[in-house]
Amino acid sequence: MPATPFPALFTPRLRLEPLTLADAPAIQVLFPQWEIVRFLAPRVPWPYGPDDAEKFIRDVALPAMARGVAWHWSIRPRSGPDALMGVISLMDDPSAAAPRENRGFWLAPQWQRQGLMTEAVEAVNDYWFLTLGRPVIRTEKAVDNAGSVAISRRMGMRLTGTHRRDFLCGRDIPAQKWEMTRAEWLAWKARNRPA
Repeated sequence: MPATPFPALFTPRLRLEPLTLADAPAIQVLFPQWEIVRFLAPRVPWPYGPDDAEKFIRDVALPAMARGVAWHWSIRPRSGPDALMGVISLMDDPSAAAPRENRGFWLAPQWQRQGLMTEAVEAVNDYWFLTLGRPVIRTEKAVDNAGSVAISRRMGMRLTGTHRRDFLCGRDIPAQKWEMTRAEWLAWKARNRPA
């Protein structure tokens, strides 16, 4: 498979590296925790098998990255870049049957509630709007996914609708649709630029 044609991204505390097959063992250890997976789509295997991280990277993530319809990064601390903390992804596959969201992420529980995912989201939003030139970003999330909802609010996204959908935690769960345009993102960045 060709090397990923997109760069590592950096924030004050994080290094986001394009996902590789070498990340599978760390993901296999961190990812299969109910706190991480419960609000994910039911296409995620659960219980998580012993080689499901490798299968996802090899059979889903890397081919989509090679086609230029997805961008997956491992999230690592800049102070210790060998430690994988989570994954953040952008998706833009026009052939998808029902594209619902352009961004997804997860972070191991011990790294949550420190503002780290907000940094990662800002970096990939910049990549989406400024490098890829996309006009709008959309996400979906369970109403009860309080951390993810808070990030959407904090980053200036607009709530555009509610509906019900299936997640690993159950069927027909209340969900929200959020979006932001490129102009809204640039305005958010101007308002939130450090003094």
